[in-house]
Amino acid sequence: MTVYPITGLGDFGANCYIVPTSEKNALLIDAPYSAELISEKLDALGLKLKMILLTHGHCDHIEALGGLVKRYGCEVYVSAEDAKMLTDPGLCLAEYFGSDFTPFYGAKPLGEEVQLDDVVLKVIRTPGHSAGSVCYLAEDCIFTGDTLFEGSVGRTDLGGDFSQLIDSIAVLCRLGKNRVIYPGHGGASDIDTEIMYNPYLEELRRQL
Repeated sequence: MTVYPITGLGDFGANCYIVPTSEKNALLIDAPYSAELISEKLDALGLKLKMILLTHGHCDHIEALGGLVKRYGCEVYVSAEDAKMLTDPGLCLAEYFGSDFTPFYGAKPLGEEVQLDDVVLKVIRTPGHSAGSVCYLAEDCIFTGDTLFEGSVGRTDLGGDFSQLIDSIAVLCRLGKNRVIYPGHGGASDIDTEIMYNPYLEELRRQL
């Protein structure tokens, strides 16, 4: 699978990922800051954006939604648990961080998988960072959002649950194959490296 990362966007250094299909369409994992920058990358690649898949509903992963949908007419998918975050500046933490916020209406609920042309992504429910956080599994890749980072994990002090987060990461670690992880912030890694070295997974390491 081909993945085009766009990293370090906005004040929170958020990432998003373009995944092309054989038909020159694309889906986007998360939509952080700068619809213009993301559009420039899509246009440079000659891709038409058809879907935006959100890993969760926090403000630093949704700011570009309106601009991208206006330009491409693409569909937006989010978990049912996090859907209200797209329309509520309190729930998405925009008020807490003093971030710009424009409500987005019309997102569709996620099912068990998402398919665009020849690209199929399995939706893995990974609550902990937020109640409706999800990861997307496709071939040898997992888009982990703010569930699992290189050398760290998502914060849980703003409405999350650390125990639940670790249980969710255990689900990723038990998928039976080492895979590259593409997180919502920071650099890429892989499951085996995180199991072995991530300091937040010490107790989980002993259980696996």
